[in-house]
Amino acid sequence: MSQPVSQPVTVSITRHLAPGHDDEMLAWIRAGSALASRFEGFLGSGWVRPAVGSDQWHMLYRFADAEALERWESSPQREWWLGAAQGLVGHAKVERFTGIEGWFDPPSSYDAEDLRPAAAPPPRWKQMVVIFLVFAPLSLVVNYLFHWLLPDLALPLRVLTSVLVMTPTMTYLALPWMTRRMEWFLQGQPPPWRRRVSA
Repeated sequence: MSQPVSQPVTVSITRHLAPGHDDEMLAWIRAGSALASRFEGFLGSGWVRPAVGSDQWHMLYRFADAEALERWESSPQREWWLGAAQGLVGHAKVERFTGIEGWFDPPSSYDAEDLRPAAAPPPRWKQMVVIFLVFAPLSLVVNYLFHWLLPDLALPLRVLTSVLVMTPTMTYLALPWMTRRMEWFLQGQPPPWRRRVSA
């Protein structure tokens, strides 16, 4: 039986900074990134602000899989780093993204500094291709089944029912599955069968 394919995890944390401490915040962020970079599976980190002078700092870091992230988040190094900002920094919200969920545009206006290079998001046309590869066959199957199982249901109700079935199926099953298998395409790498041949 094959092991489930792991996928990178991006953590987004919104932190609030006491006014007048921008330099301390930058030093603290750099220290955290330097510590995290020593952990296996670290892929990158950075930060953005909605506007100059904002007290909100949106911090991001990315690890190769959930296990690598857990090693960093449960480490004494991270505990020490968080303790160093007590009374200076607070956080309001923590979010984790995997697969296609991380494909969002950055804010249109911000101060930004990349602390470590990370992979650029896939081009939109590649995202569209992967979504099409899931949506087209799933839509065909669901509509065929509903036409056969619910032939007398009014068209608006049949469409609504199919959307209610397809949306969670695509979000939680089909798109993550397809994203993992098409990662080579999304990231501009050679397909797996070519890598095997060249090896």
